[in-house]
Amino acid sequence: MKILIAGNMGYVGPAVVRHLRATHPDAVLHGFDNAYFAHCLTGSVTLPERALDEQFYGDVRTLSAERLSGYDAVVELAAISNDPMGNQFEAVTFDINQGCVVSIAKAAAAAGVKNFVFASSCSVYGIAAGGPRSETDPLNPITAYAKSKIGAEGELSALDTDMVITSLRFATACGMSDRLRLDLVLNDFVACALSQGEITVLSDGSPWRPLIDVADMARAIDWAATRAADNGGQYLAINAGSNDRNYQVRDLAKAVSEAVPGTKVSINLDAPADSRSYQVCFDLYKTLAPNHQPQVSLKHSIENLIEGLTRMNFKDSQFRNSELMRLKVLQGHISQNRLNMALEWQS
Repeated sequence: MKILIAGNMGYVGPAVVRHLRATHPDAVLHGFDNAYFAHCLTGSVTLPERALDEQFYGDVRTLSAERLSGYDAVVELAAISNDPMGNQFEAVTFDINQGCVVSIAKAAAAAGVKNFVFASSCSVYGIAAGGPRSETDPLNPITAYAKSKIGAEGELSALDTDMVITSLRFATACGMSDRLRLDLVLNDFVACALSQGEITVLSDGSPWRPLIDVADMARAIDWAATRAADNGGQYLAINAGSNDRNYQVRDLAKAVSEAVPGTKVSINLDAPADSRSYQVCFDLYKTLAPNHQPQVSLKHSIENLIEGLTRMNFKDSQFRNSELMRLKVLQGHISQNRLNMALEWQS
């Protein structure tokens, strides 16, 4: 088996590489990345890409059928990966998260790739009052990031191909990584507890978030990269996570404060309603992927983050202005003329 992981040098990629190498020791694993965040290593004693057979560098917007020839599966992780970046780089967000995803899928199909995996998001449900949302429920994407994800899903579903395509609507990512991000709700709370001794919840704490640890994202990607068409269909958009990992934000803050004794939790009870609140139903994923279900509990995700940040000697109370925030990294590249506003490297 030969697998290409596009966008492997970000937050999720190292966990995916580690998992695929462990579960498919004889597979040929290649990475392809533009290296925006390659230098953002967090406590790793070895380069995560050492587990690959080869690492390629380049812009995913240039991937062609010739470059994808010979692969059994292509995993598309490359993305402008959160709402703040999507707000600042809206045109690029749609270019990379939607247009580029579809063009790579078409190129992969033309190259004879058997499985294509797209990292989508549960954020496509947006403001979703009521019960947990399943794959057949209406979508309500609020942000450019969410709109780009559902736009890509729509175009992927319309492709006429024998390639098995899986859009994994991931719950909100969390957990320790060799390239940690702190611009995610649980990771932010742990960083606040360790560096400030206080967690400030900007909302009233009521919004719902489903969570999934990066290690469990890797398990889902493993399943999707090897899924047969008779297990879910030629094209499948599926919520990836588990029902018992839907949390209200205030409960996440409480869990972190209990794991870091002495942490104060401040909740803004007068805050306006959050534009992102959704519970998600993961029954279909449990049925179709029983051997790839999430294994990392909230408690263990928090413990792994505490251990990792402590190992890094993390004490930065101003971390939201650091390179642990992906938007800050891109802004730094642009300010030093390394990237242009289209997020293309300058010679």
